[in-house]
Amino acid sequence: MSETPRHEVIVIGGGQAGLAAGYFLRRAGVDFMILDERQRGGGSWQHMWPSLRLFSPAQHNSLPGWGMPPQPGAEFPTVDHAVEYLRAYEHRYELPVRRPVRVDGIRRTNGEFVVTTDVGTWTSRGVISATGTWRAPYVPAYPGMADFTGPQWHTASYPGPEPFRGQRVMVVGGGNSAAQILAELSTVAETTWVTRRHPRFMPDEVDGRVLFDVATRRLSGATNGVSELGDIVMVDSVRKARERGVLRALPMFDGLTRHGAAWADGTEREFDSVVWCTGFRPALRQLRPLRLSRRQGRIPTEGTRSLEQPRMHLVGYGDWTGAASATLIGVGRTARTAVAELIAELGREGPEHSGGRTQTPLDTVRRSMANRS
Repeated sequence: MSETPRHEVIVIGGGQAGLAAGYFLRRAGVDFMILDERQRGGGSWQHMWPSLRLFSPAQHNSLPGWGMPPQPGAEFPTVDHAVEYLRAYEHRYELPVRRPVRVDGIRRTNGEFVVTTDVGTWTSRGVISATGTWRAPYVPAYPGMADFTGPQWHTASYPGPEPFRGQRVMVVGGGNSAAQILAELSTVAETTWVTRRHPRFMPDEVDGRVLFDVATRRLSGATNGVSELGDIVMVDSVRKARERGVLRALPMFDGLTRHGAAWADGTEREFDSVVWCTGFRPALRQLRPLRLSRRQGRIPTEGTRSLEQPRMHLVGYGDWTGAASATLIGVGRTARTAVAELIAELGREGPEHSGGRTQTPLDTVRRSMANRS
């Protein structure tokens, strides 16, 4: 680029969180740009394993403004359907996404953010970080991990069942991803399931909407966020695995060995591969130049707002930045609040910092957004 483009707001990440933020920025009339490092739209969904199913029907997996269309013949939408929806959403609202752009770092200079990338530099008065967690898979440390001779996979790299055909596979983790991967692998391999606590299955007639409702009640302080109905949604593949008797979980092992795992009671089992379904951490590499405080991978925030960097918000990283904000249906709520607060923060600095434009106070912006819903 021959010159440094400047926008009021830069959004880092063009997945579901970035698109939700873009939707509200567009409605508010803010000059913004979304920078996304992927070749095509669709966020992290396009990198997930092909058989993954969403945990609730299409209408309960919608971004603000436009609901996800039902998928013919599928109660729970597939990954491909989610990808198509995100790409169509981006086109529908004509969101300004520049890709592929890898953000190398964000700095603060003379009151503005300087966003350096592999294709040039952008500046802005505000930043919304919406990079999610997919690029930061988490694997807990256990003794013997370096000694195990077989391959170790993570949910983020799981390729589907074929590479495991005929193997003995240990699946580690007690969530929905672990249950779905275990169910699939059990059709081609000898599987062992290991969890830190006993898996909690939801009733067959209940789906992932309950998990979202729990998060909503927790946001209001009405509950501690633990669903009495369970955590794992009984999608079709998991129900079939239950019928085959493969949903029996062992307690967590003490450590890995060269050819398997060992438990405290002296039990040892041999495995050819291990699949870690142990979650993710916030992908915040781009924020390192700002030298923000961190604790367990998180930076200090109040809601979505960084406490150490005025005019920077974080959207879509899970309950840390808003209850259920890492879900399609939940991210809209936190994106809406983040955009309204950011616009108010920009406005409080006065028109001399905003190219002569008068910004809208927070309450007015919120009323404006509500009127356009």
